[in-house]
Amino acid sequence: MRYGGLRGFFPRITPAVKYLILLNSAAYICGLVLPVRLSLLLGLTPARFWEGLIWQPVTYMFLHGGIFHIFFNMIVLWMFGAALESTWGSRRFVLFYFICGIGAGLLNALVTPSSMVPIVGASGAIYGLLMAFAILFPNQLIYIWGILPVKAKYFVIVIGLIEFLTALAASQSGIAHVAHLGGMFFGLVYMKWSDWQGTVSAWRTQKRRDRHLKVVWDRDREKQKLQKEIDALLDKVGANGIGSLSPEEHERLTEASRKMDELENRG
Repeated sequence: MRYGGLRGFFPRITPAVKYLILLNSAAYICGLVLPVRLSLLLGLTPARFWEGLIWQPVTYMFLHGGIFHIFFNMIVLWMFGAALESTWGSRRFVLFYFICGIGAGLLNALVTPSSMVPIVGASGAIYGLLMAFAILFPNQLIYIWGILPVKAKYFVIVIGLIEFLTALAASQSGIAHVAHLGGMFFGLVYMKWSDWQGTVSAWRTQKRRDRHLKVVWDRDREKQKLQKEIDALLDKVGANGIGSLSPEEHERLTEASRKMDELENRG
């Protein structure tokens, strides 16, 4: 794998990635040796969260359900997180990691508010990292099972579709697919927010410009209409004298001249 000037299947480990791996590993070991189930208090149980256990959207990210769960999450964190931290710096990387992880947990709690099943794991944040990697390095090759090369952008599209379809199927596998999708969603929003703001700003500017042009066009059209009417009345005066105008035509000439002056003053 090559990105951001880093080479090798596993890139050089970066500071924030290293500490996140250590924290996750320490939490996993504590879960093995302590006599209590940490997931009951620190895992994200939607019903308990809405009852007031507001720390759970943060703490659930550091617990895992088994050795393979934490192993694969930490491998992905190392492989893709190091590239992002090298590109962004540690502070921005950590902020992004927690935005995706917490956002994923909150979305899961919103979708299943009465659930008493705790969810654990850094997968929401990890899926956010995958989304960010695919946006920053869309053509970087990812080797599935170390053999099959797939561009990052296609890889993320495929796993996103898999997660979406699995979530629709309401799988009873115990995997929080909604949280995975939530991590990808918040990762996408974070990465594209500035672009979307620029698009919205450009659209608003164009709408204001269009409204202004319409006002100018309507004003010019009204001026042309008034000018024709004034010219017709003045032609009659020139040909037959002022006395040829009826009282209604006198009034109309005065009113049209007044409106013309107002339009001229506006524009």
